[in-house]
Amino acid sequence: MRILFVGPNRIGDAVLASGLLNFLGRNYPEARFTVACGVAPAPLFEELPGLERLIAFGKQPRGRHWWDLWRQVSGYRWSLVVDLRRSLIPWTVLSARRAIAPSLSGDDDHAIVSFSRTLGLSENPPIPHLWAGDTHRSTALDLIPKGTRVLAIGPTANWIGKTWHAERFVETIRRLTGLSGNTDNAVLPDAKVAIFGGEDERDAAAPVLDAIPDDRLIDLVGKIDLPTAGACLARSALFIGNDSGLMHMAAAAGIPTLGLFGPSRPERYGPWGSCTAWVSTETPLSELIGAPDYDYQTTGTLMDSLAVDTVVNASVALWRRTGGEAS
Repeated sequence: MRILFVGPNRIGDAVLASGLLNFLGRNYPEARFTVACGVAPAPLFEELPGLERLIAFGKQPRGRHWWDLWRQVSGYRWSLVVDLRRSLIPWTVLSARRAIAPSLSGDDDHAIVSFSRTLGLSENPPIPHLWAGDTHRSTALDLIPKGTRVLAIGPTANWIGKTWHAERFVETIRRLTGLSGNTDNAVLPDAKVAIFGGEDERDAAAPVLDAIPDDRLIDLVGKIDLPTAGACLARSALFIGNDSGLMHMAAAAGIPTLGLFGPSRPERYGPWGSCTAWVSTETPLSELIGAPDYDYQTTGTLMDSLAVDTVVNASVALWRRTGGEAS
């Protein structure tokens, strides 16, 4: 059995859609998979069981990327083509069955529910899943040895409007780990602090990196691949971060995950799972992006009205709800 899976272009969406691939792998263990997706999220699927081919493709002018993809997949007879990008690929290759994502226009459900409709699974959406190999897990163990308590932080996002102030991340870290000298909210006293981010996000993460003492810092910004990041997240105690692919990876890793929201909809893109929570700015989304001169490409952060107290209190509540013990 041969399955073609045409997946998302962004890391966050790829994580949210990963449950569909995991569902197919469990139900068709003999299947051979070809996964075609964006360049950025492609490493997420490198350790997918049954993976025969991974095609990473970026957008090209006039849709030439679809022509290039068609040339790579048209010579096969597929048992199933799953297309989350609503392209012409399923209709132009030989396939016994097609599953195409429905239009998202007017869809207010969570993105996982929307993706799950592709396979008729919206009533019981498959949860996101991360795959890692032995090398990834071994590297993660070296970076976060057994017995190490780690607060994981994702201080970046794919655009600056969704990025909470660095100094507020720093104050949150200090209060939750006791670095502030006040232990009232120190649910992870003396914990290490792992900072996650991509290679191109190092400048944005620098103020947070520079504020953490060297003996408490685990600097992972631009230093590990996505499967290793997932394995490191799975070894962490708590994640706090902006609405981003890393936030969704943390939730998929099964650790307590707090997402920070402002100019995006947590009802649709919030972290998924029983060990998750989110907080949002006091200023509503409609006001953040409703100004006549709003331009997401030129705006600065739109997270000003999210207070440190709000994030700290939500982190403590999440920690306690998910079985952590307050100091």
